[in-house]
Amino acid sequence: MSERTSFTLTQKDIPTHWYNILADFSEPVPPPLHPATKQPVTLADMTAIFPENLVMQEMSTERHVEIPAEVRDIYALWRPTPLLRAVRLEKALQTPAHIYYKYEGASPAGSHKPNTAVPQAYYNKQAGTKRLATETGAGQWGSSLAMACKMFDIECVVYMVKVSYHQKPYRKMLMHTWGATVHSSPTKHTHVGRTILEKDPECPGSLGIAISEAIEDTVHHKDTKYSLGSVLNHVCMHQTVVGQECMKQMELAGEKPDIVIGCVGGGSNFAGVSFPYIREKIVNKDPVRIVAVEPSVCPKLTKGEHRYDFGDTAGMTPLLMMYTLGHDFMPPAIHAGGLRYHGMAPTVSHARKLGLIEAVSYEQAKVFENGVLFAQNEGIVPAPESSHAITAAVDEAIKAREEGKKRVILFNLSGHGLLDLASYDSFMAGHMKNV
Repeated sequence: MSERTSFTLTQKDIPTHWYNILADFSEPVPPPLHPATKQPVTLADMTAIFPENLVMQEMSTERHVEIPAEVRDIYALWRPTPLLRAVRLEKALQTPAHIYYKYEGASPAGSHKPNTAVPQAYYNKQAGTKRLATETGAGQWGSSLAMACKMFDIECVVYMVKVSYHQKPYRKMLMHTWGATVHSSPTKHTHVGRTILEKDPECPGSLGIAISEAIEDTVHHKDTKYSLGSVLNHVCMHQTVVGQECMKQMELAGEKPDIVIGCVGGGSNFAGVSFPYIREKIVNKDPVRIVAVEPSVCPKLTKGEHRYDFGDTAGMTPLLMMYTLGHDFMPPAIHAGGLRYHGMAPTVSHARKLGLIEAVSYEQAKVFENGVLFAQNEGIVPAPESSHAITAAVDEAIKAREEGKKRVILFNLSGHGLLDLASYDSFMAGHMKNV
């Protein structure tokens, strides 16, 4: 086999529908609750911050939701994305396992996030939204929404977690290039931000805080709606183009995965690669193992509680039934900024509760070690977030070697790390510590 084997689709293979996992769960996901009344949220409650067309999609239990032609046309700028077999990595590990990865870093923004940013901007444009407010951790989501908003002529305002704002300046520059306004969160522009800074002027920020600021911005500005890059069902659903393409490409490879792996922050890229395979587990009793990988310092799936909690720090969002560390949890300033979130998508959480997925966690030094190993063998520098998935894939490949068993491993390489090179520099200089 050649050093790199790619399984190529054409633009006609771009999925025509998103897959909605709510249609196939054996029991329904508990509904979001209004933060004040604690009653299930209504359409009217949700349209205070989201356009009605997206709220309808969020609440839908229809199995397949058609992708608008305008969205598919933009998807065609980078989709279908490559599926590659990591032959050189296999050789380096001396494993009988076959390792495949779906490379979502091929998008213009360098990650999987445009898969939902584009449809969210499209639906907001259809609804007459003039301005979108959002949060971002490491910057993949903020840059993706900035790009999508520019394509649909919508103003974009991004609250970027402070530690990442300073660690990853090129993400901020990318957002500026696409015309977005970017604030370091917590800011003095919102009541939430000012309150937090009064208590802790050096607060490094968190996704929960940035979400609170973006929602406060939304409710205080006319013609503004809020856009979320993960967690909610419509966001996870948009990402299922990833897993659907994987299934076609694995057929071209003549193999079926024994293990499907994705890193998890809020859950969107993991949902994208795994939900179509989870359906196979539910409907066809497929024995495939599905593994979610998180940082050890933000271990909601491995150490959190499954209960109702707010999606933000200030308690402005609906209460969601999810695995959570508590909405006031302040994660350490690790370099995988996109994974520093206290909760998990309700749909991913439900899959965990039903025993459909597994979860593991890793410390960041090991994650970067495997990110470098992957880069040196496969040539792609992975995002720190994606390196969590790589680490689980490497561990599974080593286990296959030790047991003398062939396994087919598929993981989602959710983004490249070319704007995260300062983090790699810190690791290779010996400055990176586990926290």
